[in-house]
Amino acid sequence: MNTNTPYYEAIQLIERLHRHFLDVLKVELDRKGIQDINNVQSMILFNIGDEEMTVGELTIRGYYLGSNVSYNVKKMVENDYLVQERSVHDKRSIRVRLSDKGKDLKNAISDMFKRHEEQIKGSKITDDSLNDLNETLKNLERFWAAQANFAGGF
Repeated sequence: MNTNTPYYEAIQLIERLHRHFLDVLKVELDRKGIQDINNVQSMILFNIGDEEMTVGELTIRGYYLGSNVSYNVKKMVENDYLVQERSVHDKRSIRVRLSDKGKDLKNAISDMFKRHEEQIKGSKITDDSLNDLNETLKNLERFWAAQANFAGGF
C-alpha cells in the first residue's frame, strides 16, 4: 500500500492529534495538582456536562473508544467527580451526573478551551480553516461509519 496518500496521512494525523490532545489535558490536570482523575476520565466528565445519563448512554455516544466506560465511571464516583443514583423509573438503570467537584473540573477544562481559542487567534488557524476541517472530519466520520456497517469486510 502507498502510505504517501492524503487519506493515509489524514489517518495518521488524526491518531497523533488525539494523543497530543490527551497529553495537553494531562498537563492541565498536573498544573492544577489534580492526581485523582486521568485525561480520558476528564473528557468523559466534560462530555457529561450538565446532563444526567446512564452508563449505557455514555457508551452509545461512542466517544470513549479504547476505554472501559463502566470502570472509568466507577473511579470517578469513588473520587467524588460523579454522583450515581438508581433511576426512579427503572430500578435496573443507574444514572450519573457531575458532583460539585466534577462541575469545578468541567469548568476548568472549559476555561482551558477558551484560553486555547484566544491563543489561536492571529495564527494560521482561522475559524474558516477550522470550519473546513470540521466539515471534512464529519464527512470522514460518515464514510467510516458506513464502512463499519458494511458486512462485506475486507
